[in-house]
Amino acid sequence: MESEHRVLVVDNEPLVVEELIEYLSAKGYDCMGCGSPSEALQTFVGNPEIDIVLSDFKMPSMSGIELVETLNSIAGSGRIFEAIIFTGNAEKNDVIAALRAGVADYFQKPLDLDSLVEGLAKVRVKLGKRHGEAKIRMLSHNLNAISNSLSEICTGVDTSPNVNTVGSTLGSSSEALPMPEPFKKLSRRQRDVANLIVKGATNYQIACELGISENTVKLYVSQTLRVFDLNNRTQLALALGQGMSER
Repeated sequence: MESEHRVLVVDNEPLVVEELIEYLSAKGYDCMGCGSPSEALQTFVGNPEIDIVLSDFKMPSMSGIELVETLNSIAGSGRIFEAIIFTGNAEKNDVIAALRAGVADYFQKPLDLDSLVEGLAKVRVKLGKRHGEAKIRMLSHNLNAISNSLSEICTGVDTSPNVNTVGSTLGSSSEALPMPEPFKKLSRRQRDVANLIVKGATNYQIACELGISENTVKLYVSQTLRVFDLNNRTQLALALGQGMSER
């Protein structure tokens, strides 16, 4: 059965890389091989689908642990991967250093390939959990953003039925102006956003001017389009601009 994970095998001995790729490919893993840490770094950056790294511990230019630490720095918080280290001379301090670097597992050479496959299976489970946790964090972040946007909208709703002016906005004076007829259909905050659209402001500029998020601006634009039964902000700018010119 083919795995959805891509494995990067790193060892300065080409024969080891070749044998591991051949064996793991037969087990359904999609593998890539590198003969040096520098090559591994370039391959990792150029192939964002790599999420498992198998690396030798002792290599001429960089140890496997140093490689993993560098990969972690490159990946940052936006990319999830796991690493397995293998070596011919496993010392206690090396194992401790590997665990501190966040290595998922540690194997002794010559490798027991069946044990390695079992280790990979555990890593796949761990990756699944991490991806699930990342989705939950993203969902929580999005819900918070929506909640904040709704709060801003509720705060900006104009409950007074006798408002007859449009407040100051980007490029206008602080003096209140008579409100054009089309604007009377909108809440105070919707009018602020609409007035800036008429002036050609982008969502980012509107957000900066009004002190709200771009997501909130998009919500106000969508609401205003529905009020006038229009399809896009260009039509809205033309419709409201005409209303302003007819004052």
